[in-house]
Amino acid sequence: MLDPILAALPIVLILGLMLGLGWPAARAGAAGLVVALAQAWLVFARTGTAYGELGPPTATAGALAEALFTAATILWIIFPALAIHQLQTRTGGIEVLRGVLGQLTPDPRLAAAIVAWFFALFIEGAAGFGTTIALAAPLLTGLGLSPVAALSAALLGHAVGVSFGAVGTPVLPQVAATGLAPLELARTTGLFHALLGWIMLLFTVGVIRGELTSVKNERPIGGTMLAAAVLFLAPMLAIAWFVGPELPTLGGALTGGLGFVALLRLRGASSGGTIDGKALARAAAPYLALIGLVLATRLIGPLRNALVAVELAWSWHDTFQGSFQPLYHPGTMLLLSFALGALWQQPPANAVWAALGAAARQLGGVAMALIAMLGLSRVLVQAGMIDTLAQATAVGVGGAWPLVAPFIGVLGTFVTGSATASNILFTDFQRVTTEDIGLPVLIIVAAQGFGAAVGNIICPHNIIAGGATVGLSGEVGPVLRRTLLACLLYAALGGVLALALTWLLPAG
Repeated sequence: MLDPILAALPIVLILGLMLGLGWPAARAGAAGLVVALAQAWLVFARTGTAYGELGPPTATAGALAEALFTAATILWIIFPALAIHQLQTRTGGIEVLRGVLGQLTPDPRLAAAIVAWFFALFIEGAAGFGTTIALAAPLLTGLGLSPVAALSAALLGHAVGVSFGAVGTPVLPQVAATGLAPLELARTTGLFHALLGWIMLLFTVGVIRGELTSVKNERPIGGTMLAAAVLFLAPMLAIAWFVGPELPTLGGALTGGLGFVALLRLRGASSGGTIDGKALARAAAPYLALIGLVLATRLIGPLRNALVAVELAWSWHDTFQGSFQPLYHPGTMLLLSFALGALWQQPPANAVWAALGAAARQLGGVAMALIAMLGLSRVLVQAGMIDTLAQATAVGVGGAWPLVAPFIGVLGTFVTGSATASNILFTDFQRVTTEDIGLPVLIIVAAQGFGAAVGNIICPHNIIAGGATVGLSGEVGPVLRRTLLACLLYAALGGVLALALTWLLPAG
């Protein structure tokens, strides 16, 4: 009984330090890492864990090596995303895009909703892995939101699409671990989000309205936001139902975004002004390049296979490992988009170098926070503390497991920073637990993917990485205070839905 309490202690400590005392993520993460290491050496160094099999010194070295490697792959996304934002600021691209959004609608709440909902979901469906927040949050600050609110809105707005982000990547390890058909898993996971996704949009709009106080007393936008929810969620579910897991987020955001703009014009909610297409294309050049590169590399089979074949991988003691596909990685797509955008916009050479230099200077504090949080997560995994927490929950919950299953997904993303990694970490555990209890595996595995998606909005190193693009240096607490309730409510309702579906669908 004591082991689960000890296993939870580092996570509880970090939350308390960040939310209660306002500690920055690097400091809180370092404190949590020290506690986790002490427990790994003194309590969890037992048979069945890396700390027991290899010994605490070797296991600690391996866990920290994994953390450093993962931090480097995340920084490879953050650096070019920062560089794009710096270039856009120097070339005036941000101002042009903000002006275009103003022409689409004079209501800044609707303009911000377009960015935080449709734009964020589109980038999530195309690239994922941190790209979404890095691109959407700076645009939202340009529309008048504070850095904390911009980051919070981007996190909330993109969460519904994470299950099918990066052209369906989070679903792949679930299919591999369970043998479920991709189409049936896409249908069930999509159903969770289709029925509940409107809640996340409500939270997103709440953050936006709270910031844009000058329009609080203008006409209500509830009906328009309901339309925005339906315009994404309906095609998302249709694509998941009839096509599979690769395109629901990407296709839903594209069709829904175009439909929403058309709706604004039909209802007279747009300014009706003429948009300079050439100026818009020039201002959006890095984003257009990114969309083109991601679609080409994800959807053209031979090209995708050639890029994926180039892999840098390492393994140590057959326990610690990491891999990196440099030609397929979103960071490489962002760097190429920066270069192509610069060629299209043709800014002075000193502006390009200044953008790169400014981006590099922003990485220091972010890197420290990332390493602390990732070091903690790898120690928790390699010492068996995550398994201890999950198993204790399963024993205590029994037949009510569907209520808990989404929270396991949330926990996985909280400690790893990735819905894909959460699914890798916990899908097997969810499957085995579900089979032991006698519940439908499909429902619980879908609930795992659902929870892993929403876990993105409270993951500390996701917040750190996104915060770097809007000038926040490790300030996790203020953002968590805006996203934690949404995460808990969304996961809880997902659990209720999972329980209801297990009553309707027999095990087998």
